[in-house]
Amino acid sequence: MPAVDPPLALLAELTHRCPLACPYCSNPVELERASAELSGGEWQRVLSEAAALGVLQVHFSGGEPMVRRELGTLIAEAAAHGLYSNLITSGALGGEREIAAFAEAGLRHVQLSLQDHEASNADRIAGLAGAFERKVKFAAAVRAAGLPLTLNMVVHRQNLDGVAEMIDMAQSLGARRVEIAHVQYYAWALENRAALLPTRAQLDEATRVVEAARERLKGVLAIDYVVPDYYGVRPKSCMNGWGRQFLNVMPSGTVVPCHAAQTIPGLTFPSVRETSLANIWYRSDAFNRFRGTDWMPEPCRDCDRREIDWGGCRCQALALTGDASRTDPVCALSPDHALVEAALSEANASSPPLIYRAYRA
Repeated sequence: MPAVDPPLALLAELTHRCPLACPYCSNPVELERASAELSGGEWQRVLSEAAALGVLQVHFSGGEPMVRRELGTLIAEAAAHGLYSNLITSGALGGEREIAAFAEAGLRHVQLSLQDHEASNADRIAGLAGAFERKVKFAAAVRAAGLPLTLNMVVHRQNLDGVAEMIDMAQSLGARRVEIAHVQYYAWALENRAALLPTRAQLDEATRVVEAARERLKGVLAIDYVVPDYYGVRPKSCMNGWGRQFLNVMPSGTVVPCHAAQTIPGLTFPSVRETSLANIWYRSDAFNRFRGTDWMPEPCRDCDRREIDWGGCRCQALALTGDASRTDPVCALSPDHALVEAALSEANASSPPLIYRAYRA
């Protein structure tokens, strides 16, 4: 068993409730009900245990974390434990009063998601009329509160041609950073892959635009760019390796190494309602299952990149092959790489209607 360092960051998924219905949402297709959510007191205990475990950052997410009335209290609790807190939000709820209160409580940073630079298409993708206007006002409130702002632009076939305008918008809204991240195909995005996967020509043009903007805006706007796995030659280092740096507490308290890990059959993920974060991180079978390199099959086992990409994404291997222990099929060396090549043919076909994320109370 490899030596295990403390985790760097905690993703606190406070709820799966959200006013938006984005068809690429990373939440599971089977969304958790409000009745199952951890209480505010339980979340405070999680934050205390996270700090004791060595976590440095907490990312408050959802769904939409601002649905939870306790959010300000949880931000203050994180600050009291010396945790750097980041709010990942749709910006569709709240405004100046709320964000000012969060800043006063100790919030350090805001990541705001936008679905496009153009209002009507942004609202169509989000599944909520008027969402874009709310988000723009929320961005102004973040800046008025003196908090640094990152824009999260999730890109795909249906908005990718507007990357240049997205970068311009990030500047106009006063963002310090913009993350242009291609959809990763699991959860709701996998359901909508045929409608979201871009063509190679779209991808190449977007990449050209981003690289030119990076050069032009060096020192002005930081631009992160995450390309779609399916067009890669080698897999990304998913979460910097399974159970190496990150842990995710789901709304009901289940703890997983990444958003989609709970889809993997045969793994039982413990809950903070049953045991401590430390026990889960260091001793649970699920977190240890794909740690390190001993679990790897060929060609990963003898690959000189095995401690760089850590075998790629386990959830993607499951989604494409039905077996989470297989080499990530996006790797050109994978015996299952033909599955990715077959999926890419969808990018040249017509787009089916979007299947929107649906929350049922």
